[in-house]
Amino acid sequence: MSGRTEGGVKERHLRVFVTVFILAALVFSFGTPSRAAAIDDQFQAWLQTDLWPEAKTKGISRKTFDEAFTGVKPNLKLPDLVMPGEQPTTPEKQHQAEFGPPANYFAEKIIRAVTTGGRSRDSVNARVLGLIEKRYGVPGEIVLAIWGRETGFGAAKMPYDAFEVLGTKAFMSTKKDFFRTEVLAALEIIERGLAPVNAMKSSWAGALGQPQFMPTSFLKHAVDFDGDGRPDIWNSTPDVLASIANYLVHYGWVRGRGWGTEVTVPANVSCSLEGPDQGKKISDWVAMGIRRVDGKAFPASELKAEGFLLMPAGRSGPAFVVTPNFYVLKEYNTSDLYALFIGHAADRIAKGDAAFNASWGAVGDLHRSDIAALQRALEAKGYDVGSADGLPGFKTRRSIGVWQAKNGKPATCFPDAGLVAQLK
Repeated sequence: MSGRTEGGVKERHLRVFVTVFILAALVFSFGTPSRAAAIDDQFQAWLQTDLWPEAKTKGISRKTFDEAFTGVKPNLKLPDLVMPGEQPTTPEKQHQAEFGPPANYFAEKIIRAVTTGGRSRDSVNARVLGLIEKRYGVPGEIVLAIWGRETGFGAAKMPYDAFEVLGTKAFMSTKKDFFRTEVLAALEIIERGLAPVNAMKSSWAGALGQPQFMPTSFLKHAVDFDGDGRPDIWNSTPDVLASIANYLVHYGWVRGRGWGTEVTVPANVSCSLEGPDQGKKISDWVAMGIRRVDGKAFPASELKAEGFLLMPAGRSGPAFVVTPNFYVLKEYNTSDLYALFIGHAADRIAKGDAAFNASWGAVGDLHRSDIAALQRALEAKGYDVGSADGLPGFKTRRSIGVWQAKNGKPATCFPDAGLVAQLK
């Protein structure tokens, strides 16, 4: 879903809930009906005395507001909620696939579904994809990879009412301000006649349509590419594909450059050098001994351009030199693994299926709450981990590497149980 923050969610992707989470939520919501009723009363009061006055100032009619929220109650089974009177806590587990074990995320059956589906749709949509690439400069295989990853090329069903999800989260989530903006944008979509209320079906995070746009992203980036007078990201394949490309262009896609390539990183090159704020000319990375795994030289046109070291599992997985376009992909869903999945899948759509050269180690199975504790310990020592949210983004990974090196340990740049025990 387009738009998540480093190590967190700008929220937007269809994901399957962890069964234990669902059962716990069901016990909570149905096991305490009086509490659920009380929360519903508070929610209804909030709608009328808090959200409606602001919506009115933004040009939303009472008719639109009432249509959107008639019969809507807070959905207490959604993740990342903070019950009234309670304080937010770091969840033990992470339901979002992008922040789980990399080996699971890149399982062959998952990525092959995107690559085979992408190749079959490449020929069917060749004319539209050619026009899109000509206008926006985004290769068709990138657009197809995103489409496939987000909703299985439109096959995934959106089971939620967007106003139920966005309203609940604006009322009682850990990111209330973010979702308040989104629910107001969803109301604007209806007010402007861009979609009817009954079409506003979403993922658990409120993401809409085949590209999984949050409402603000729909208003900024959705494109009418089929010429029927309105952008339709639910039913029009040309609009869906062009809207994805337009989104990437708005975030700075560089025409003519790829996303990156897998490399080998010598032991004397620190894994703590990764990150979008530590770029070097690709020729400088080559001078340090970094090489493409396919044995080919970097193109001469790339050597003077900026590249960035990416080691999403530290020393326990593949390494890459990526371009600024990688970080544009990350704007779609701010996870290193997501952006890497899209780039890798796009390569396979265009060139045939081939796995990474290096394999993923046994990483990514720690509790999110344990990683958050480790992050807080590093913060106390003066390290910038980005956010102590339990999600090991690049700032956390390289902080781990620096701490390990300073303490005479091999730099792995990834949290493990021993490290958590040492630093907690």
